[in-house]
Amino acid sequence: MNSRANSSPTSRWGLRVLGLGYIAVLLVAPLILLFYKTFEKGLAPPWEAITSADGLHALKLTLITVAIAVPLNTVFGVICSLLLVRHRWRGNWLIDAVINLPFAISPVVIGLCLFLLYGKNGWFEPGLAEAGIKVLFSVPGMVLACIFVSVPFVVRETVPVLQEIGTEQEQAAETLGASGWQTFWRITLPSIRWGVAYGVVLCTARVLGEFGAVSIVSGHITGETQTLPLFVEQQYQNFNLPGAFGAAVLLALLALVVLTAMNLLKRKEAA
Repeated sequence: MNSRANSSPTSRWGLRVLGLGYIAVLLVAPLILLFYKTFEKGLAPPWEAITSADGLHALKLTLITVAIAVPLNTVFGVICSLLLVRHRWRGNWLIDAVINLPFAISPVVIGLCLFLLYGKNGWFEPGLAEAGIKVLFSVPGMVLACIFVSVPFVVRETVPVLQEIGTEQEQAAETLGASGWQTFWRITLPSIRWGVAYGVVLCTARVLGEFGAVSIVSGHITGETQTLPLFVEQQYQNFNLPGAFGAAVLLALLALVVLTAMNLLKRKEAA
């Protein structure tokens, strides 16, 4: 008899209850409490905080960082995936290791590294200062931080798809006279589109919620270099709990939209 036949209904239900209970305690309960605390005193206090000038600017800046960092990471991710899978050479292990660095390094450390590179007396600061380019305590530095922490996602989702589809169709296209660019647009990209899309969604989620690296390089300048996660922290430290909870709920709603897109794309990818 196999293990499935030996497992009793009681043990199966016990495992389900244990798993669902774990998720409920760690994920669902805090979200329910967050929504309750946000609207405990009505809709007006959180709405006023979110629609204030600083709140709207924080939302706008968050969306700007997403709009810049995610497309750049998408292009970079597809190129790196093709390099790792289709053009193997001895240095691939180094590229793969560098891509995985954000998974191993704390975002705060990433922010400090950017500070050492672009801050006062940093490696790149003299040349950038002469060109009139300001990186730290401005949008470029925040975008760089978001790019660094989210760079692995498109690569990690695209590489397995490229490995799975193989090279037969691409080789057939080249045999029929298609150029490398035509082969990529008509054969490779359509084959990996759902993997790339899923990586884009994961990258978007990472950029939306990034706090540590952005906190180091932004300077926390209210109305200038403050994203939604930083806005939540500021409101909480200023004892404006409805404002902090309202901004947190907005982030949670954005995360739910991303989660829904992830589930839809995962089905497409599996199909």
